Amino acid sequence: LSRQHISAEMLLLLLLALWPVLGAAECSIFPPEDPWNIPVDHWPVHNKSSIYIKTIGESLYLHPIFGTTWAGKPNGIPFQVVKPASGAPPEIPVQFQYEPDSDAGPYPMNKNTPIEGCFANETLTCSATGDRHAIVLDETNCVLYELYGAHAMGGGQWWKAASGVVWDLSKPTGTSAAGRKLCWTSADAAGLPIYPGLVRYDEVAGATDVVHHAWRFTVPKTRKAFVLPAKHYASHSTDPSLPPMGMRVRIKATYDCAQFSAFPQIICNTIKKYGMILADNGGPWGLAGAPDPRWNNTALGELHHIKGSDMEVVFSGTEMNNLCD
Repeated sequence: LSRQHISAEMLLLLLLALWPVLGAAECSIFPPEDPWNIPVDHWPVHNKSSIYIKTIGESLYLHPIFGTTWAGKPNGIPFQVVKPASGAPPEIPVQFQYEPDSDAGPYPMNKNTPIEGCFANETLTCSATGDRHAIVLDETNCVLYELYGAHAMGGGQWWKAASGVVWDLSKPTGTSAAGRKLCWTSADAAGLPIYPGLVRYDEVAGATDVVHHAWRFTVPKTRKAFVLPAKHYASHSTDPSLPPMGMRVRIKATYDCAQFSAFPQIICNTIKKYGMILADNGGPWGLAGAPDPRWNNTALGELHHIKGSDMEVVFSGTEMNNLCD
């Protein structure tokens, strides 16, 4: 092997050592009938599709906001998988800023639970700004724990966060069975779970054609409205040209995904079939994913060829306006 090849392998091993425990989920991520898991390739086009697409940006491209690293830190929203031997997660208390909208827990966070913007070994000293999401998937009990604005305190003995949700993966997110009320936020602005909507390396690598669920995306401005499965909005504007939280977008059937290399082609095919759900305010056409040192950032850049004009909004339900005043 060349010195350059050895150096690259050593770098990958080092990055893997700093990453949280990743892998394909052993639990079903919500039931098959859950909105995240339903194909939308045959759903009707929304009658305001052209208006919403133009507002977000017809000429702007799909932008993966995930990959390996960015500015020396993991690029994307990280997660940790735990498998408690006893069947019960550790009892870590969390103090919430938005306590009425948050689930009390306890939460199975630990000193190695990654916080968005930092490596897993930096949890206790993480100084990242931004959303600081922290996500733990308990595969023994099939429960998903998500925090927004997360900070490990007291050496990790307790945490504080803006908001948090404990998701029972056996119950659908779009119904009252999930235990989340209309107008409640979650760790995401739209009141949705985050983990199901992340593009994750192992899922893409294991797919032959598509990944069988929708992904989450962002736009710069949203309306004071939402459509299920979203249950919350993060806007003061009633401008009818702005999209509501929970809006679902797909790539048009006529778009040629075969032009891409393997991984971008699978991502393109998935958005064609399952679409993307609007979950937060952020950059235009921001496709969310989890960081992983195995991503090929150059290949992910191929997705920039997909423009807003290549997508369309599907009708997924009644838009609820000004419901949470």
